[in-house]
Amino acid sequence: MLDMRLYMLQRITALIMAPLTLGHIAVMIYAIHDGLTAAEILGRTQGSLAWFLFYGIFVVAVSLHAAIGLRVILHETLGVKGAALSAFTWSVCLILLAMGGRAVWAVTVP
Repeated sequence: MLDMRLYMLQRITALIMAPLTLGHIAVMIYAIHDGLTAAEILGRTQGSLAWFLFYGIFVVAVSLHAAIGLRVILHETLGVKGAALSAFTWSVCLILLAMGGRAVWAVTVP
């Protein structure tokens, strides 16, 4: 049953990530095309709840998606099971959440 839940969670996070990825790419193209400096970009993103939510949701979706994907790869290639597999999955997810959350915080919180 856990495998089905993780399978569905990974598919749901993929659905969330797809438009956010396109949005991120569009924003990057806009920033590069207009020749914005890092200071100008931060001036637009810091203090913005919208950017905080956009990238915060993106980080959560990517962290879950990647951790589940790596879990499957580890299980299928090395045969890791049980508590070790769960510990690995949670560790990867928490590390990605921490790193991504720190980046979102740095870019959006003044």
